Amino acid sequence: MDHLGKFTDQVRNRLIGILLIDNVLMVADWWVAEHILQLNGWQLFLSLMGVSILSLTVLPWLSASYLIQPTRLIWQAILHIAPDTANTPAPDLRQVRLGRELVTSLVGHIYQLASNAEEVEKIAHAQTLDLRTDFVATNLPLPLLVLDKSENIVFANDMLLHYIQRDASEVIGANIYTTLNLSFTNDKTFTRWLRHAEAYQVTSTQSWERVRLSLNDNARTTRLFDMAAYYNKNNASHHETMVVFFDHTDQYSQDDQAMGYVALAVHELRTPITLLRGYIEVFEEELDGKVDAEMQGFIRKMNASSQQLSTFVNNILNVARVEDDQLELRLRKEDWPEVLQATIKDIALRAEVRGITLTVQVEGKLPPVAVDRVSIYEVINNLVDNAIKYSGNGKEIIIKSALTADNTVETTVQDFGQGIPESSMPHIFDKFYRDHHNRAQIGGTGLGLYLCKSIIRAHNGHIWVRSKPSEGSTFGFTLQPYDQLADDQKTGDNTGIVRSAHGWIKNHSLYRR
Repeated sequence: MDHLGKFTDQVRNRLIGILLIDNVLMVADWWVAEHILQLNGWQLFLSLMGVSILSLTVLPWLSASYLIQPTRLIWQAILHIAPDTANTPAPDLRQVRLGRELVTSLVGHIYQLASNAEEVEKIAHAQTLDLRTDFVATNLPLPLLVLDKSENIVFANDMLLHYIQRDASEVIGANIYTTLNLSFTNDKTFTRWLRHAEAYQVTSTQSWERVRLSLNDNARTTRLFDMAAYYNKNNASHHETMVVFFDHTDQYSQDDQAMGYVALAVHELRTPITLLRGYIEVFEEELDGKVDAEMQGFIRKMNASSQQLSTFVNNILNVARVEDDQLELRLRKEDWPEVLQATIKDIALRAEVRGITLTVQVEGKLPPVAVDRVSIYEVINNLVDNAIKYSGNGKEIIIKSALTADNTVETTVQDFGQGIPESSMPHIFDKFYRDHHNRAQIGGTGLGLYLCKSIIRAHNGHIWVRSKPSEGSTFGFTLQPYDQLADDQKTGDNTGIVRSAHGWIKNHSLYRR
């Protein structure tokens, strides 16, 4: 049946009725005004205008609610099934006075379409959620996992389950952070990337190298791999993040073993170096004033060289510990000016032998800081040693320490030597990196700055460099005042914090033992 045609006829008849009422009112007003009230001329005209205005005001107001009732009921039915207005009640079709058949039919179709759409969505969701039926995902020869919006694992292929030595029942539905103990070589972690992507991007990709995964057998077994991830916000399949592993355990393990062998060999040098330094100190004390100035100069140069050799040995051993997550830092409440002055005093001999003056400037009264005294010594030692090596003809190195605007203690080491080329700046803190322009002229391992960055990050600090070729370089780092640390970050005696220098793990916080 043509419900729309019938509705059109009904509306047309109502409009004709309204127009007839308006005309009847006008005629009645004219008859009353002329025959009963005996009005004429302007009086009759004003009477007709008044009735006309009244009818144009009252009749549309009375008829509008009646004529739009079908539209209002259909609109109410749509709001009733809409997800964001689910509290809207369903329309009462018994109230329909105009276009009943059309309204009833349209509302029925709306409910049917909504029901069908819901069923289709459920079916589509069930089909897309079950990636086990996807040939590519299931048979991909790489470990693959898929996360939902809450970062729970909704799919893991057989390669991944085998790779992490877990059953599907332990993995599917679990949060990635409770399932995989991932650690990264720097603070650009998976979590930090994903948080940024969720906040600012619709799609995003990222990759990481040398990711470490400790398995669930007391971390005796580890996987080393590169990792790639893809993020797609609010997609229809509810699979927001896909992560793929590229295993390089054998290759990276060989690199680590090579570093371990070097560290083992270097470790054997510690005893003779310690013995050598002891003898040199004895010579300095016993022969003071008994030999000529030239001989005393030789002894001082021997002492400076032995200190530099000790720095070389310590750097290699500490980097090996960082790589193996064995360099443990115990942060305690320390007076920073006293720590800085004591460290500079130990290094001053090397600068003096090179004819360089170390100037220390500590501004104002600095608050106590949270530092590991042994490891922070290595940081200052490496930065000043680098400044000495690259000073060239410069005769002064300035070490400054002051409180910054954000209440951190910043220390800078400034030299006036050859500076760093702009092309080298992005890699200056990379492990083993050395600028090819001066590699042959200036010795080094390329480990000192890498170690400095690891240690400063473990202190919750930031390290940076500013340099211009032929004008010199300034290296700086920040330390956190001890009183800014929350009590729950401190140990039981409330005087120290324990951290690892290689600890950018799954939640990009430093690993606490």
